[in-house]
Amino acid sequence: MKSRNVDVLVIGAGIIGLAHAWIAARSGHSVAVLERRPAALGASIANFGLLWPIGQPAGPMLQLALKSRGLWIEMLEEAGISSRQTGSLHIACRDDEQQVGMEFAALAPALGYQCSWLDRADALACSPALRPDNLLGALWSETEIMVDPREVLSRLAKYLAERYAVSFEWSCTALNIDSSRVSTTQGEWSASRILVCNGADVDLLYPELFADSGLIFCRLQMMRTPPQSANWNLGPALAGGLTFRFYPSFAACSSLAGLRSRIHRESPEYDHFGIHTMVSQTTAGELTLGDSHQYGLPVTPFNSDEIDRLILRHLDTYVRVPDGLSIRERWYGVYAKHPEKPYLRLQPADNVEIVTGLGGAGMTLSFGVAHETFHSTTIKELR
Repeated sequence: MKSRNVDVLVIGAGIIGLAHAWIAARSGHSVAVLERRPAALGASIANFGLLWPIGQPAGPMLQLALKSRGLWIEMLEEAGISSRQTGSLHIACRDDEQQVGMEFAALAPALGYQCSWLDRADALACSPALRPDNLLGALWSETEIMVDPREVLSRLAKYLAERYAVSFEWSCTALNIDSSRVSTTQGEWSASRILVCNGADVDLLYPELFADSGLIFCRLQMMRTPPQSANWNLGPALAGGLTFRFYPSFAACSSLAGLRSRIHRESPEYDHFGIHTMVSQTTAGELTLGDSHQYGLPVTPFNSDEIDRLILRHLDTYVRVPDGLSIRERWYGVYAKHPEKPYLRLQPADNVEIVTGLGGAGMTLSFGVAHETFHSTTIKELR
């Protein structure tokens, strides 16, 4: 079988793998990407398409998210891929949600976030999708970006092949890594540097490392509407009050405890399924809705109608759109996550690195993490 050589070999064509391929290729290295499926079909296409710096805790992780955001913008402009750089609104319909949003807005400047609190009138002016009857106000952030993950994954791979001559081997499973050589179902590769970025498939190549890593799998459910009426624009990406309890950034708010307590008391089912609600819009006008989070359980292929009903029920408290939230697509996704660390970087050999476990922040952090791979602490030169 054929054998080929490149500077950098990336295993996995999800957003983490493609981010690494882009940074390596634009730095002048020859690059190949191996993907065991006919296309990227994992968590990278089963998400909101949200770049969400506001969800990252203040300090190094927020700075990494903002670095990633800047690189995302460079890539999108370079590759000619569309996006919605609209920012985000966290919607408050209850007093305790308003308290958390206002407290975070007051803390934000010192913590490095670009946020402000909007009263009811200003929030309504930002988005035509908000229900005026329940709305108290919203936390506005200018840093969030919406993309269509399916479009990005497809077009970025094509762009990398055309612009930088990155080799893509689809339906190609990496079977074994031995020093600088990778045996696959389509022959052998050798590379100065091998990057394993295969997400929830991380257990396939290094089962012993996976067993000791502490990684767990999370299963989530999401939905998408048909395109909304022509030219109707969601405006900023939307998040409901449930979201304040989901992202670690809001742990800085002392008022969060009261919100958590009320939700647990009134709506324990939302805690049971790990539900918070968000809305993003693709460039084609579709709305992506979700989502739920079930950690550490066996991943089944069966969606739960109950979870979808709970998501839609909560969205109905603050969202109104012209064509309604009729559902065209439903799906589940699976990602790997570490219970304590933001992501894992493992090195089973000198020239082999595993990057995985970004959880629900894969889109947000992907390009920043890839930049760290090649530039942090003056990463050693390719041999």
